[in-house]
Amino acid sequence: MRYVQSAFLLLILCASGVQAEVREVYDFDTRAEEQRYQNLIVELRCPKCQNQNIADSNAPISKDMRDQVYRLMKNGATNDEIVGDLVGRFGEFVQYNPPVDKRTILLWAFPAIAVIGGVLIVAGVAMRSRKREEDEPALSPEEQARVEKMLADKDQ
Repeated sequence: MRYVQSAFLLLILCASGVQAEVREVYDFDTRAEEQRYQNLIVELRCPKCQNQNIADSNAPISKDMRDQVYRLMKNGATNDEIVGDLVGRFGEFVQYNPPVDKRTILLWAFPAIAVIGGVLIVAGVAMRSRKREEDEPALSPEEQARVEKMLADKDQ
């Protein structure tokens, strides 16, 4: 009996270290409002986490951002106003798809620039190698005879 009590006590002590995460629960008037909230928090990136949206992040800053989205929605803010508020607080990084403007044009244009640059480099290398092949003279008759003699000597 004493072993059972000790085992039970040990089990309780071990289980007390386990913490359950409680997700915040927000009250929405309509299903459309809740869906709008879900869409917004999936579109916004956690500034602390590596490429994780605030819907999936457990970071305290993500919870603050989710709370802010909820508050702004309840105050009647549009999606653009909500995103603008969070961008104003945390910077452009919180947007997965930042708008194209003079600060982000290089970000949007870089893939096309890289592909075009790669194609130009490959084309240049191919053209150079073809030109070298054309410029190289063929073997003279004497050189051709020497090569054939060397090959014939090797076979024997």
